[in-house]
Amino acid sequence: MDKPDIFGKTPHPRPMKEEYRKWHSPHLNQEFEMLVFGHGGMPLVLFPTSQGRYYQQKDCGMLEAARWYVEEGKVRIYCPDSIDNLSWYNKEIPPTARAYNHACYDRMVLEEIVIPAQKETGVHRIATAGCSFGGYHALNFAFRHPETVSYVYSMSGIFDISRFTHPGYDDNVYFNNPMDYIENDNDPNLWKMGIVLGCGQTDISLDDNRQMSALLNKKHLPHWLDVRPHGVHDWPLWREMFPQYLSLLLPSY
Repeated sequence: MDKPDIFGKTPHPRPMKEEYRKWHSPHLNQEFEMLVFGHGGMPLVLFPTSQGRYYQQKDCGMLEAARWYVEEGKVRIYCPDSIDNLSWYNKEIPPTARAYNHACYDRMVLEEIVIPAQKETGVHRIATAGCSFGGYHALNFAFRHPETVSYVYSMSGIFDISRFTHPGYDDNVYFNNPMDYIENDNDPNLWKMGIVLGCGQTDISLDDNRQMSALLNKKHLPHWLDVRPHGVHDWPLWREMFPQYLSLLLPSY
């Protein structure tokens, strides 16, 4: 580490690198935007909250909370846009169409974000994270692609997607609803994954996290149910959690 300067501050050896990316997504058939922070380390896809944009995590202080890990090259954070307004939150289309649109998003994240990130960093297994509905995205992507994800940090996530799909139900709904499919998923890579379910004691997502934890316990799947006393469903809790969870990362080159 660099020594403090005459003002008592430790200079950063390299400022946090920020890159804006925009491209036409063939999986979504529309323009897509993303911010990327950092110059190296493990790739981490940080999903926005419900219907959030790619710049939300920066605007709400999550990148500042993670600054040390980014600047030290421990983690490279990818902040994608969401299409929740076209999928789960689109009440103008049938539930099965919402699920199909989300399946397209999942495929886009894998092939247009994660695979390039693996090539850019030389790291095969990545991490995912997200707050609120972003916690759903982080956990669902990780559980759907356990061969690709080594850590998942869900902060105040919700995991029962059926609340968005009644009365429709098909394979896309089932395989994107962790509360449904995790009990029957025996991919050995799940037991190699670091799983954190974080929420507050008075969090609106507490029941979802307890239910998911119970399902994981039933499978003897190691995880950490981190319930913070007096924590509420909001950014101060998540800014506190995120750097602590990043401290758990181990290189997976």
